[in-house]
Amino acid sequence: MTSSVTPNPVNAVTLWVGFIVMCVGMFMAILDIQVVATALPTIQAAIGVAPDQMSWVQTAYLVAEVIAIPLTGFLTRALTMRWLFVIAISVFSLASLGCALSNDFETLIFWRVIQGFSGGTLIPGVFSAVFLLFPQSRQGIATTIAGVLAVLAPTVGPIVGGWITQTYSWHWLFLINLAPGMICAVLAVWLLPRERADPASVRRLDFVSLILMALALAALEIALKEAPQRGWASPLVMGLAALSLASGVAFVRRSLTAIHPVVELKTLSNRSFAIGCVLSFVLGIGLFGSVYLMPVFLAFVRGHGPLAIGTIMLVTGLAQLATAPVAVVMERRMDARLMTAMGFALFALGLGLSAFQTSTTDFDEMFWPQILRGVAIMLCMLPPTRLALGNLPPGEVPDASGLFNLMRNLGGAIGLALIDTVIYGRAPVLGRQIVARLQAGDVETAQALGIPASVFASRIGQPIDAGTAAVLAPLVEKLALVHAINEAWAMIAVLTLVALCTVPFAKPQAVTSPTLQRKPVQ
Repeated sequence: MTSSVTPNPVNAVTLWVGFIVMCVGMFMAILDIQVVATALPTIQAAIGVAPDQMSWVQTAYLVAEVIAIPLTGFLTRALTMRWLFVIAISVFSLASLGCALSNDFETLIFWRVIQGFSGGTLIPGVFSAVFLLFPQSRQGIATTIAGVLAVLAPTVGPIVGGWITQTYSWHWLFLINLAPGMICAVLAVWLLPRERADPASVRRLDFVSLILMALALAALEIALKEAPQRGWASPLVMGLAALSLASGVAFVRRSLTAIHPVVELKTLSNRSFAIGCVLSFVLGIGLFGSVYLMPVFLAFVRGHGPLAIGTIMLVTGLAQLATAPVAVVMERRMDARLMTAMGFALFALGLGLSAFQTSTTDFDEMFWPQILRGVAIMLCMLPPTRLALGNLPPGEVPDASGLFNLMRNLGGAIGLALIDTVIYGRAPVLGRQIVARLQAGDVETAQALGIPASVFASRIGQPIDAGTAAVLAPLVEKLALVHAINEAWAMIAVLTLVALCTVPFAKPQAVTSPTLQRKPVQ
């Protein structure tokens, strides 16, 4: 793709400032997920939603982003880059206000969907702007600026979210978007280049495919959420699964035959690209899953407040930030398959180590698993991009890059639903197993619950009276939750190892890829 705007000495500064304004908008969209993750337990308690439903606060945002990402190119052509950004950041800010004013779960989820859809266009829009605004000699600088802000957001997000929630209230997690969002919208009108819109392109959008994709995703998410409570064989869950399957099949068939598909699925016939999408999908499960599991454990097991949670989670972000420049240098010199394998192996190890938590696990025990995951994240993100896009014809790269990045968010949305299924589906089963072991005289189980060995030994063989049962119930529930969370960590680690096994089947990549230098990664 060539630049549509060639900067000159008169407007070069304006273009750079305009681009930085767009980067601030992208930073807000990425930061939003991170700051909200830290405060999920606080939000859950404030609006009175069941613990097994609170992940919808993140899932709704991610699903909306998944739908928005492939539309970014179309919307850019229809509205121009300038007006797409202005509209997106304005809607994002207003939706943030709606989230802050929400007094019930349904209203909050509605505004999160609007927020996620508008925010979903901001991230790929920035990386497209790199190639639309600047000549090739300046694209490296622009990419670096965008990349630093993209990495900085998840680094500072947990501590910022925790501090805001504990110092003010959870409403300010969303209100902080208003002022910078409105300022960015006003500056963008003035700074970004004026181009000719193509409203006629709206007629080329396949609305049927878009509806089918949204229906398939929504039905799948609701089915996964409802299955633990209603049962996998319940009519509602089975009906939603059937609806998701039917909509998904129809979407795939229509996308493969459409002249202007919403998502270009034919690119998946390229083996390396398909493997890259699998890696991106599983990485999404690990990224968003780990950011969700830690606050759940630290709040409901350890009883920490949002600021303490954010402080503990800051370790991953700092490790990621420190590794980023090293990963960039490595990515230019190493085989993409080797570097990808290293990243996913480290990531799986970091996830797996978290599967052995106890009721007393805290900062010290979480430190090294977080370091491993933080170091691995950049190794899991950069080389798979080259692996996926390096062998594609230049004309296919923009659409393919959109699909590649879409898979990461889709993995996150589905991963959160799977994690909830494991936690809230397995916890009652594990609780019954704990009680059975207690009744059988298992000393280790008693110690895990915090019962002194001498006290437990004196009660072996005696019936459990109502008073003792009342005392034991919360201890059993907490230990069952710990074990269920550990199983969720283990599930993500195993999925990461499975994804790792696909890497050798990808085609070898050159150390540098001219294709990727010319095309934006949306």
